[in-house]
Amino acid sequence: MLTHLQLKNFKGWKDTTPIRMAPLTVFFGTNSSGKSSIEQFLLMLKQTVDSSDRKLVIYPGDANTPVNLGSFEEFIYGRDTKNKLEFSFEWELPKPLKVKDPRSKFSCSGNQMRFEAEVATTDEKPSPLVVNRLEYQLKQAGVESMRVWVERKQVERKQGAKVEHKLKADPYGLIRNPWRGWSLGAPTKFYGFPEQIAAYYQNADFVQDFSLQMERLLRSVSYLGPLRSKGERLYNWSGGEPESVGYSGENTVSALLAAKDRQLNAAKNKKKRSFQQLIAEKLQQLELIDEFEVRQISAHRKEYEVKVRTPGSPLFVDLPDVGFGLSQVLPVVVQCFYAPASSILFIEQPELHLHPRAQAHLADLLIDVLASREDGEPRNIQLIIETHSEHFLNRLQRRIAEADAEHPISTEQVAAYFAHTTGSESKLEELEFNTDGDILNWPPNFFGDSMGDLFEKSKAAARRRQQARLAEVGQ
Repeated sequence: MLTHLQLKNFKGWKDTTPIRMAPLTVFFGTNSSGKSSIEQFLLMLKQTVDSSDRKLVIYPGDANTPVNLGSFEEFIYGRDTKNKLEFSFEWELPKPLKVKDPRSKFSCSGNQMRFEAEVATTDEKPSPLVVNRLEYQLKQAGVESMRVWVERKQVERKQGAKVEHKLKADPYGLIRNPWRGWSLGAPTKFYGFPEQIAAYYQNADFVQDFSLQMERLLRSVSYLGPLRSKGERLYNWSGGEPESVGYSGENTVSALLAAKDRQLNAAKNKKKRSFQQLIAEKLQQLELIDEFEVRQISAHRKEYEVKVRTPGSPLFVDLPDVGFGLSQVLPVVVQCFYAPASSILFIEQPELHLHPRAQAHLADLLIDVLASREDGEPRNIQLIIETHSEHFLNRLQRRIAEADAEHPISTEQVAAYFAHTTGSESKLEELEFNTDGDILNWPPNFFGDSMGDLFEKSKAAARRRQQARLAEVGQ
């Protein structure tokens, strides 16, 4: 689970400043304010990890990836390639990581990790991307246990300037192999240590454990975009298990069928439900259906249909025959409970096409996701949500104030931000909740100027009344 994030010189962000990340992290803001860029950055790192090209420092993407950010010039701040992309983030490890030096008595462990990197272009033509620095810090309860880093430096030699990479660790003592005289190569991608390290040092094998933690973190990320697939009358499923519902929810029904044998609890003291029962229950809580089921057409066909019965109707109908909102929110609900434990879910505008009351209920559903359990263990899901819904926020504030046992949420479990622009630069302001659910630093025109609209409406009504009285006097 991510706990902190900071970006410098990415798209509209000169510097986000440190962002506190919570189990439920919500971004609000005006259009083109930069809130989507934060998700895009982490998705870019994920697709870099997933790429088979080990020579790529960062993979901006293509038509088949969650994001396609073009060239370095297109996503660096101000489109100035002299700027350096700097970023850092911290996360909690699912299990403690132990480091032990085979050549000494040094050992340490940690349950948290921090990563920092600086990526830039060079003066060469063409200008390749290089990693100037990458650093990992292993922490135990917030206190640094050790750190290890690689730096790229230009060194003056008799033969001329030469680029070298140096590996350093503190307080760990690295021991060189005496017969290894060449310098280290460049890091692998933005996060991996040079491949020659195992041959270069006698006791540096542990660095691969650090980069493995990075891969596990970013592979736990999934993304669901704002424009989701419409409902179909028939779905094909050959028995496979999709990684997620897909970027646009195209694998939603396959995920429903693949998870048919899973048993989940909506919260610690809630009764276990089969996966499809739980999804149906959550759709009922959104007041979108009374009943929901996935049926196989016949035993000899790999085709399935989704049947729903809407509130007040005695009949089951196909998914395309009900309101568009149901087909749009179904991938959201399925992904929230389908994702494996310790997943990080990015969801853009989960409230799209839902009426205001359902948008409020959606906040309750996401709170339940945080409390959900499987096989008796917490799922530890982190939700990073981009939304424009005032109704979603109102319900979230209410639940914080109530400290409701039915939908438990605290101020520590929520981080909410308002993104806006100042000139060409994006700015981020954390919303401060008190225990009554009030926002202590409500930004101006957060959800439009509702008070201003009411004031102008009253003024217009007063003008009409005055005009009517003047007309009566004139007669």
